[in-house]
Amino acid sequence: MIFQQGQRIVFIGDSITDCGRRDHAAPYGDGYMSLVRAFVTAAHPELGLTWANRGVSGDTVRDLARRWEADAVAERPDWLSVKIGINDVWRLFGDRADEAVPLDEYAATLRTLLTRAVDATGCRLILADPYVIEADRAEPQRALTARYAEVVAGLAADFDALHVRTQDAFDEVLKTTTSQDWAPDRIHPNLPGHAIIARQYLALLG
Repeated sequence: MIFQQGQRIVFIGDSITDCGRRDHAAPYGDGYMSLVRAFVTAAHPELGLTWANRGVSGDTVRDLARRWEADAVAERPDWLSVKIGINDVWRLFGDRADEAVPLDEYAATLRTLLTRAVDATGCRLILADPYVIEADRAEPQRALTARYAEVVAGLAADFDALHVRTQDAFDEVLKTTTSQDWAPDRIHPNLPGHAIIARQYLALLG
């Protein structure tokens, strides 16, 4: 287990992280973050870890930048998990294309935010890929999302962060299942879909 006694773990991101943490499922949501917390706590209650969910549905990296000081830096995490990018791409394929975040802006903004958090708090990072639960790698949204995931992989290497390869995890189960088995819209997972993400985290955490 990489976490140490008394550490604080903060998760930040979009709706996949949010998962009702501000209303019906406060304070941790009912998605992957809650599952990770539950299994880590059950396995290591002696560590006395504290947890915070700061996901906000609909967020892009631009939205993260607006609330970074309050929701990331001020939380003083020992570990900061960041999962962002799905909306940055998805908006391009809907009726809000003007809100999509170009790849170069996504990369530059995310690097700036991560640098600020590490410099201000000394936290370690956990970076999770954006994904689309889609087996066809040539499908336009899936193909573009892969380029954003490459940015995350590069940042994970640069910051010596744990890298949660969520797309790889879904690709593996899609060998024998369909997208609809995990999410009605290829994005927002059902509970088994969130368990797929959580398992990727738990494998890295030990």
